[in-house]
Amino acid sequence: MMSVYPIEESCETSRDSKGTQNGTVVMRSVGRGLSMPADHSDLASQLEHVMFTPDSADEVDTVKKQVTRKTQRNRKATRSLYGVSPNCKFGPKGYLLDCTSAFLKIPDPSSQKLNWLKAPLSVLVIKKPLDHSVTVAFRDLVIWLIEEKNLLVFVEASVVTDHYLTDDENFQLVQDKLMRFREGEDDLEDKVDLIICLGGDGTLLHASSLFQQSVPPVIAFNMGSLGFLTPFQFCTYKEKITNILNGQASLLLRYRLKCVVINHVQKENSHTPIPHVKNLDKNSQHITSHILVLNEVVIDRGPSSNLCHLDLYIEGRLVTTVLGDGLIISTPTGSTAYSVAAGASMIHPNVPCILITPICPHSLSFRPIVVPAGVEIKLLESNCLNFFSQHSLRITTASYPVPSVCARDQIEDWFDGLADCLHWNVRRPQKALSTSASLTSLDSVDLEVSK
Repeated sequence: MMSVYPIEESCETSRDSKGTQNGTVVMRSVGRGLSMPADHSDLASQLEHVMFTPDSADEVDTVKKQVTRKTQRNRKATRSLYGVSPNCKFGPKGYLLDCTSAFLKIPDPSSQKLNWLKAPLSVLVIKKPLDHSVTVAFRDLVIWLIEEKNLLVFVEASVVTDHYLTDDENFQLVQDKLMRFREGEDDLEDKVDLIICLGGDGTLLHASSLFQQSVPPVIAFNMGSLGFLTPFQFCTYKEKITNILNGQASLLLRYRLKCVVINHVQKENSHTPIPHVKNLDKNSQHITSHILVLNEVVIDRGPSSNLCHLDLYIEGRLVTTVLGDGLIISTPTGSTAYSVAAGASMIHPNVPCILITPICPHSLSFRPIVVPAGVEIKLLESNCLNFFSQHSLRITTASYPVPSVCARDQIEDWFDGLADCLHWNVRRPQKALSTSASLTSLDSVDLEVSK
């Protein structure tokens, strides 16, 4: 029988002229499994590290079959719908530089499943304000989470002062068990395991703004006006929340933008160069403001009657000067908001990119553009008439997305939202022709000639 010995991938094995080593077959391994080359098209290259004796042909055939089957399984497991594999080859000699830090990894949407390290113990409930129907749902949800699920519930301090809740006898029984917080004063980082939103898209945007770093999973129930970002119906909240607490959920990672305002007056007094916006945090020098946003950043002319004059830089290169009412820098999630109203395309939230859309540009050829996620976008005021005369705005893709729970999956939820909320390509059906539909144009000509 053939003997197989696992060795470390960094080890080198000496071969003789016949490619044998003590009459055994040696294969590289990682942990308990055999390491598979990235390219499966050439079995000879896959067996580069297999050394065999001339009388081991049957064993080699077996190894070839095992390598082929495992490579096919690995290819299926590592495929990506939105990006090529970093291990691919280009012709017989070309390949990507083996530098893992330089790769932007784009996971397959089907692999984005929720997994808990430990059972969740706390939940944050955010509700739409000044809506009685949402308040009733909020009361029922909070009571169920505390009494049935034994969870620690965080709510905004302003919510529990609603006179409907304070006068409700059932809510008074759990009111003292609620954890109250105030926006801008209390820090929720590492305190909340799950976020539940009751309202519309604005409620989800508000929940995102409360977490300027890592965001817990968010389940959003549609109780607002539009509900494009809120795919769940509240009537099934017990079943849906129970499934999520058990780890049975798919996630959509919604990209956010990291926005940093730089004070150039302080920079001139300090000779320290400003690093790339990826390497800036809220404690860095020269920073006036640091915020993560989910939808978009808008720079407009405000009440002024003058056009905006903005110098647009991408990765340090002056791309163009914006002349118009303003500019929208949007995430894929925000592409269906202000950007689409300004004439931009709608982009699926899982596409890693940044959308740049002018607002009523002075040039008709200035169309919206899409740039790769992670690039640095810098905006400077050209005519130095307002705030940007002493500041610059730098934007890139944030490292902390919003993990939104899917009702079905990433594709169905998005297209359902386009159809139900935005009525995308909805039109009246075409009327049938009054004449026989089976007649072609040539048949009509023949009839005219016969007459």
